[in-house]
Amino acid sequence: MDSLAVFITKVFFGFFAIMNPIANAPIFVGVAEDFGEDQRKIIARRSVATAFVVVAAFSLAGKLIFELFGLTLPAFRITGGILIFMVGLELVQGRLSRVQSPASPGGKGARDSALRVAISPLAVPILAGPGTVATAMNFAAAGSALRVALTIAIFGLMCLITYLLFISGEKVISFLGEGVVNVISRMMGLILAVIGTEMVILGVRGAFEFIR
Repeated sequence: MDSLAVFITKVFFGFFAIMNPIANAPIFVGVAEDFGEDQRKIIARRSVATAFVVVAAFSLAGKLIFELFGLTLPAFRITGGILIFMVGLELVQGRLSRVQSPASPGGKGARDSALRVAISPLAVPILAGPGTVATAMNFAAAGSALRVALTIAIFGLMCLITYLLFISGEKVISFLGEGVVNVISRMMGLILAVIGTEMVILGVRGAFEFIR
């Protein structure tokens, strides 16, 4: 069993890789470019708050969802691992993930309609997409109450980091440069692919133990 320090490190980098806040900053800038600074902050707050609620709910209700639908942890780990691997593979190849991101980041419209992009697509599926939910449930489903709480707390920290990067997105992109952002995105993709592979291995091992 992993020590608490190893678990915290794995959860932090797992969420950082799947959310990829540095690479998502340009998406936020593009979605919110027609708004003033105060409105951009509102959109950023709403998006990360919504993402936090979604992921926290799935983390807390993971076991209930398993029981309700008759799911097993090995099956979820295999499916979630394949999903996360696919997201990571597309990032390594330099493509915006079709699983984690929408086909179009949004368009222009009235103020109320534009603010709704904080919910979709920013919160769901960019920040709290299937890959993020699968990662959170995998970390929380088989753990103690402490590990569930740590998973939610670490995701909250990741939401704070994402918010800070969102509101300073233009400065971050200008400082790092598009080339560095692309390199970071590909590194995060490699980490995601490894996490997905590990989830599949654990799921297959658990399935064999379940059969026996």
